[in-house]
Amino acid sequence: MKNFNNKTILITGGTGSFGESLLNKYARKNIFREIRILSRDEKKQDDLRKKFINSKIKFFIGDVRDKDSLDLATKNCNFIFHAAALKQVPSCEFFPLEAVKTNIIGSNNLLDVAIKNNVKKVIMLSTDKAVYPINVMGLSKSLMEKNLIAKSRFLNNNDTKLCATRYGNIIASRGSVVPLFTKQILNDEYVTLTDPYMTRFLMDVDEAIELVLYAFNNGEQGDVFVRKAPACTMINLVHALEKITNKKAKIKIVGTRHGEKTHETLVSQEEMRSAIESKNFFRIRPDTRDLNYSKYFSKGKKYKKLESYNSNNTKIMNISEIASKLKTARLSRDLFNV
Repeated sequence: MKNFNNKTILITGGTGSFGESLLNKYARKNIFREIRILSRDEKKQDDLRKKFINSKIKFFIGDVRDKDSLDLATKNCNFIFHAAALKQVPSCEFFPLEAVKTNIIGSNNLLDVAIKNNVKKVIMLSTDKAVYPINVMGLSKSLMEKNLIAKSRFLNNNDTKLCATRYGNIIASRGSVVPLFTKQILNDEYVTLTDPYMTRFLMDVDEAIELVLYAFNNGEQGDVFVRKAPACTMINLVHALEKITNKKAKIKIVGTRHGEKTHETLVSQEEMRSAIESKNFFRIRPDTRDLNYSKYFSKGKKYKKLESYNSNNTKIMNISEIASKLKTARLSRDLFNV
């Protein structure tokens, strides 16, 4: 964290799971000169203000769709973590242009003002749904990534550095099924499963923060970082919750929702060609060629066939492993009083 000493950071969408968890982890450690939270939710801002009572935390009411509010929040700012997004998959299916306005135009607004105001580095938070996207949320996040990479081509390492991270489901965050399934089991309601054998990556919010900080410390222009993560089937997630709550679940199969995939992918087959793999992470380097393909085509390169990194070929956790992860994850511990 030495790179943050006496620096000002901005977290867009900072009243969400990521922003609040980052504040829980670092707000009281007196590292930053200032932590700025930009969001549209004045109630959650007030809740955080009362929770932390810290003069170094500054709150900005604003919207990434509005460049003026971003301009104010990014003045004299060193680093930005961009978490603001529309990310509820069915909602984006029904209101696709709203996802475009926030996830594509809003993120572009942020990049423009960050570059204009000489912010040192921007880390954008993306999603596994951006890879082989079939829903509006994934499509809009994929275009957010593509736009970041395109802008990075025109910047050098002395300019604002633009990087992104991708991760899957954060346990018990907003939109997670874990609180819903837990409530349904405890209240003897039917657990509404869409597809029992659907797989999803499982990650604690602290692991997501670690990924973002890894990208911050190691990222160069246009890099996309992925943290390796285990996955589970939805039916085994329910069985793990049965084990934790010591209650039998009544299961109702309701079928897949709008825009839902059976398995999620964090690194595509094509990206694996340029991905640099380490113990816990993938670093996907941007394609830095220009549009003069003729000078590259004659020097074509044959690639061996690689497999994508997805929730069906990563480590699939058994019921005991899922239960252990749920009981230790920061956002789900309170659900089980552990």
